[in-house]
Formats: sequence, C-alpha cells, structure tokens
Amino acid sequence: MTIDLTGGLPREWDHVFSEVPETPEMREAVNIWVWDDSGEIGFPRFAVEAVAPEWDEHELYLSVAFPNGRLLRNWSKGPSHPVIGPSGEPSVFGAGPLEFQCIEPFAKFRTVFDGDAADATFSEMVRPGFQADKRAPIKFEIDYEPIVPPFIQGTLSEEAKAMMASGTEADFMGGDRLEQLCRARGRVTVDGVEREFTGGALRIRRRGVRKISGFWGHCWQSAVFPSGKAFGYIAYPPRKDGSPSYNEGFVFLGDGELLPARVVKAPWLTHFQYSGEDVSAVIETPQGEIIITAESTMGMPSISRGDGSSPAYPHLFQSIARYRWDGEETFGMMERSSLPERVTLPA
Repeated sequence: MTIDLTGGLPREWDHVFSEVPETPEMREAVNIWVWDDSGEIGFPRFAVEAVAPEWDEHELYLSVAFPNGRLLRNWSKGPSHPVIGPSGEPSVFGAGPLEFQCIEPFAKFRTVFDGDAADATFSEMVRPGFQADKRAPIKFEIDYEPIVPPFIQGTLSEEAKAMMASGTEADFMGGDRLEQLCRARGRVTVDGVEREFTGGALRIRRRGVRKISGFWGHCWQSAVFPSGKAFGYIAYPPRKDGSPSYNEGFVFLGDGELLPARVVKAPWLTHFQYSGEDVSAVIETPQGEIIITAESTMGMPSISRGDGSSPAYPHLFQSIARYRWDGEETFGMMERSSLPERVTLPA
C-alpha cells in the first residue's frame, strides 16, 4: 500500500486567496503546532488569519512554551504580505513578523518569524486580565513535511458529514478544513541563543465563514509516533440538552488510508495545570478501542474575561503533550476549551 498525502485534493487547495474575497467575513487561515523531539520547546499554535473585507492587515498568533513555565506570546495584527511566491502561485501568507510559505502543496512547507513577544510565566498568564509589560526577541525558521494523509473534517463518518454540511457545529468549524501531521526541523533563537531541533507538527488549513457565538467547548488531540502510526480527533461535548455533538477522528497504522474513529473518553478541560496532568484518551474504531495514555508537558492559557462586557466565550488551553501507544512514545498537540463555569482557575 502507499500513502496519499493529498487526500485526493487538488494542489490548489494549499494555495491562498490571490484577491480579497467578496463574501463578508470570509476567512483564510493557516495554522501550525510544532513540538521538539526532546521536549525542550513547544509551539502550541502559531497562525495567520485574514477576515474579509479587511485584507490589508491580518491577525497573527504566536505561542511558545518551555518546560519551566516560561511563555512567549504575540497575539496581534500586522500588515499582510504579498501572496505570490517564487513559483508564481499564491503560496505565501503572512502578517507582520510571521510568514507561511507553501513550497510544494501537500509536500513541503516553511514558516519564519522575526520579531518579539510578551515574556511571562504560566502563573501570570493564567490570571484573568493579564497584561504583558516585558517582551523578548524571538526568531525562527521551521521546515515541515507531511507524513500522514490529511484529516479532512466531515469525511470519515456519515454523522460528521451531516454536521459539517450544515448546522451549529459547521459554523464553529468555519468552512472547509483539513489538518495533517508532519515531521519538522528548524532553528530558533531566544535570548540570543540559537538552537536547532527536530520534531513533529500539525498543520491546519481552514477557509470559510466562521461563527463561534454560543460555542461551548471542545477537546482536540493529535500525534504521530516514530513508526509512522498516528491518531487524531476533534470532539465537542454534548449539547446543553444532552444530545450528542460533533465527534470525529482517525487512526493511522503507518500505511494506506486513515481509519475512521471517535473519542469515547476525552480529557475535557476542567482546570488549568501546566504539566503533569493525565490527558489520556480512549479512541473507538471499527476494529475496537485504542487507549492513548498521555500527560501534559506545557501550554498556553487564554482566559475569558467573563466580566459581562462580552459573550462568555470558553477558556482556552493550547498545549503540548507526551503520548504513548503500543510501547511507542512521542510528543504531540492538544487543545481544549470549556465555558468559564466549568473550569476551576488557580486560587
């Protein structure tokens, strides 16, 4: 068997809009998570997002985490970059100091950053109303190549397909979306010290109109192991009336296609713990259940204000975790959110 790294999609799927889309609130988004094989540094999401019709400036998100609890964060806006790359195709997407480059669709990518970020600790950032007063320069260049077929939301089960075709869950997801596990290598300079690393990554491409009003939370985990085996899923907790919501995932055995799966036991967000939390999951497949044992290692919190001045959006925790499955061990990504009333903050 062979691995189709395109998922049957045309190469244009990895290109960005060459002109401002006419649809109001249309989004173009490129996201990636990166983790170091040694566990010394994690990037629990960096991204560029554009929202029509404001196309001269894009949103940028950078989160960097270290095992000792130090966090670097730059969530801001920056001037958009020209999208035409060396090939003459719309393959570049950037804002301010952050740029994504698609060198070859579904095959080779690069991300570069040269700027600064708020410099604080987890205990500081987990407090409501955190404001940064210290900044640190950071520079990196990361190359990554897909090694697992793309997980295209709404394609692995009839239930998920129906939810992604219309309805509240489709609004939350925000249009056409895929994610794909990769191998990564790069170099990063922090505090004037440059280090090279190898690791893994999860890239995400999303395009569409996204509406998150009323969003009640989610759990999202994914990782690829040294043998090439991998897993991933996204699940929303049941609706307020107890009825089931979106729950779709995959298991990959190192060759062939993704096997459909769903999570039956997820580590929903109930509190903020920087590292050492049991975040194991039980994944159900047509061949039976798979137990993925895991513990958190580092992560970036985002605390909803909850002061009545804005809707009660969920608290968000974007993390790197250590996963184990069938005797193999690796790092991977995790993102969880829950409504403020369901989460206990540190005293």
